Amino acid sequence: MKFGLELPPHLRVFAGFFLYSFCMGSIYPRLPDIQREMGVQEGALGLALIGAAVGTLITLTFGGALIEKIGHRRVLLIGIPLLAVFYALASFANGPLTFFLLLVPVGLTIGGIEVAVNLEADRVEHALGRRIMNRAHGFWSIGFFTSGLVSSFIAQAGLSPHWHLLLMVPVVALSTALILGGFTAAEHRTGGSTDDGPRFNRPTVAILILVGVTVSAMVMEGAGIDWSAIYMKKLFAVEPFWAGFAVAIGAGAQALARFFADRFVERYSPANVARTLLGILGLGVVLVFFSQRPWLSLAGFAMMGVGTSAIFPLAMSAAAQRTDRPAAVNVAALAQTAFVAFLLGPPLLGFIAEHFGIRWAFGIGIPLVAISLLSTGSLSSKAKAVTA
Repeated sequence: MKFGLELPPHLRVFAGFFLYSFCMGSIYPRLPDIQREMGVQEGALGLALIGAAVGTLITLTFGGALIEKIGHRRVLLIGIPLLAVFYALASFANGPLTFFLLLVPVGLTIGGIEVAVNLEADRVEHALGRRIMNRAHGFWSIGFFTSGLVSSFIAQAGLSPHWHLLLMVPVVALSTALILGGFTAAEHRTGGSTDDGPRFNRPTVAILILVGVTVSAMVMEGAGIDWSAIYMKKLFAVEPFWAGFAVAIGAGAQALARFFADRFVERYSPANVARTLLGILGLGVVLVFFSQRPWLSLAGFAMMGVGTSAIFPLAMSAAAQRTDRPAAVNVAALAQTAFVAFLLGPPLLGFIAEHFGIRWAFGIGIPLVAISLLSTGSLSSKAKAVTA
């Protein structure tokens, strides 16, 4: 049964990305409060956050057939409100082990939504005959920015993270029903294989070099999400709003950059755009690492958002254009390997933060950016012709 708004295909994709990230973005500005209530250090909190990564990897590895069977419409209409429920339940954890266990179903749900929205974007893009993927991910960033901003105001008002995330459940459920109620899943791409692929696609040397291009952006994007609010609290003892705003500003700058990325890639080469973005990312990381003022740190987080905006899509395009293996195999190999870094790297930064200081959760990005800069030659057209 259809209900809610009837949207054109590309707008329903944008709405799906927005609602998904809006739901996700509520908990991260509240991590300082959740950490304080559990009474744990960054290392234990980081281990607990891996629960979401474990759940996501399980779904991404084994859930494809089930997601297709359930259907993308049901996955989004049920999964996005369910994600809000699981986040609310996780906020009641009284220790890191409980937090870890409660975040596993969060990750399982995220994995299903992630597959559904990205496949919908790909199928709609194919049907329309024009690119919408970068803009779709731009709406993801806008949703995260909006949620982070709202959460910052709520944290400043003094509402506990439990009540905050519980109140998000009806807001997310009603918004999803209204905006996605008229959702109709896009048709499958024509001419593609329907056979099940391997669970893990082995990366070649060339793909591992492309992983090197993405690693700094993936880890630093996750670090900004997981640790920026705690960084602001620990170093500058800022008000709750400004701690939460550190999460939001990175997503907002990322969204802005994503909307303009395609035209720069068309005008300049992918390698040159990547080097520019990595330079901005590196400057942002240095600012955050050395900053002695809250506003300088916020500027650094914004630069990190810009710097991480289009690195992964550029690497994915380079993987798809290689001729040594089928494009789908190279894309899957890059996505699976890089996504592990994105999911597991940032939570593990908690150990670095606990033993060396919260600044080093971001300082580790300096050598990672250097590795990425050394790997950008793999984005050039000449590199694609080399078989590894």
